[in-house]
Amino acid sequence: MRVYLDIIIFINFIFDFISLIGTSIVLKRNTKLFRIISGSILGELSILSIFIRFNSIELVLMKIILSFFINFIVFGFHDIRHFFINLYYFYLIELLLGGLLYMVKTNNIFIEILLGVIFIIIFIKSIKKLKNNYNKYISIRLDIEDRTYRLNAFLDTGNKLKDPYLNSPIIILDNNKFNLNGYILVPYNTCNSNNVLRCIKGSNLYVNNKKVNKKFLIGLSNNINLDGVDCIFNEELMEGI
Repeated sequence: MRVYLDIIIFINFIFDFISLIGTSIVLKRNTKLFRIISGSILGELSILSIFIRFNSIELVLMKIILSFFINFIVFGFHDIRHFFINLYYFYLIELLLGGLLYMVKTNNIFIEILLGVIFIIIFIKSIKKLKNNYNKYISIRLDIEDRTYRLNAFLDTGNKLKDPYLNSPIIILDNNKFNLNGYILVPYNTCNSNNVLRCIKGSNLYVNNKKVNKKFLIGLSNNINLDGVDCIFNEELMEGI
């Protein structure tokens, strides 16, 4: 029984440690290592549930209170929002790790730890990629003649398209969703070829409820494949707000 308890304590410590490290990296908290170790050691108090009989409500309350103290020790307290964001990501990573272990169901402790570390690395990279992408999502309002469209746009620093005649920046609209007609053909250059883009004129453009004061054109494309995006926005138009 002693060996079994030692293994439980070790696994519990390692996965609390991995979860706190992951939370610190995802949220860029730059937490000192001794704080993470201290929080992981405090997490060992959850082992008390093996020796003390708790009903289901008492067990949940005990774990919630314990997680509050762990997050306070590891990340400190700056304000309520900061504290609960830390708590949310800590719970999220703990739940995902627990789900991973449940699916794997291996008795090899080293395989479990290795899978946990690999999972956290993949999770952190995925979260960073999502944060980088979604930070470039903006809300726009586009008026075309007598119709108004509220769209999700992706602020693409690589979109340098301009009308060669009037030098107007061009935003790219997913025409599969709107099926707009009455376009003009505007030539543009790429690294490999010259081509033409179907464009229409818009009346007004607003970014986060602020009007863009530059002239612009709307390019029509059937090949926008970004999650939840209706429009590829031209960064130069941000200067006209």
